[in-house]
Amino acid sequence: MDPTVRRYLDDLVDAARDVLDDDLVGAYAAGSVGMGAYQPGRSDVDVALVVAGPLDARRKRDLVARLRHEALPCPARGLELVAYTRAVAGSGTPEPGFEVELNTGTQMPFRATWDPAERPAADGRFWYGLDRDILHEHGYALLGPPAADVFAALAPADLRRLLVEALRWWLALPTPADDAPAPGAEDAVLGACRSLVKARDGVWLSKVAAGSRLADAGYESELIGRCVAARAGGVPPSGAEARAFQRRVLAEIAAGG
Repeated sequence: MDPTVRRYLDDLVDAARDVLDDDLVGAYAAGSVGMGAYQPGRSDVDVALVVAGPLDARRKRDLVARLRHEALPCPARGLELVAYTRAVAGSGTPEPGFEVELNTGTQMPFRATWDPAERPAADGRFWYGLDRDILHEHGYALLGPPAADVFAALAPADLRRLLVEALRWWLALPTPADDAPAPGAEDAVLGACRSLVKARDGVWLSKVAAGSRLADAGYESELIGRCVAARAGGVPPSGAEARAFQRRVLAEIAAGG
């Protein structure tokens, strides 16, 4: 793990424990950090906190105040933090189910969501079930029991439904439709690769690892190769190429293939 990120995560856990005391069951690095794929300057820091029971409004506010970038500077692009009760984490529910959500950082708009009902449907409600499924497989325990003992996997039908929702959400975002290189299109392609590998093989991989697995098997090798190279400074694909790829992946996952 990047030593700067490791120190930040240690400080984050200490701050969370100051607020939550014995109600803090565990803290887990997720996303690229949990998968060992953190890329300085590009990756976010994703953290899931697990608490013994529901948090009252005061402790939610105190937690956000202690962990937001202005109080605890995040060394990455930003922090995406979600707190769950132990019951929700272990339930396998596809619903958001969180206690509080915080997005904060120098390159990330501040956002605090105090209740799942406040999460606009247009912003996607599929993230949380998918994130907990990834945590079950790859969560890095900063505090508490192993992630696989705390977070339950999604049922196969729920997993497929959320993968489909996620792809449809990404396809609905504004994207250049011409053939010019579109910065960020490489992540759209590689994110779809990760979903397809999970649907086909039942494992979560980082975006680059998922793309490499598919390319090595002969699936869209040329496009995926360009996308992997783009993450290291190469020319990204066009928005039109990314959308067409996402549609092909969506069709396969939706069909149950």
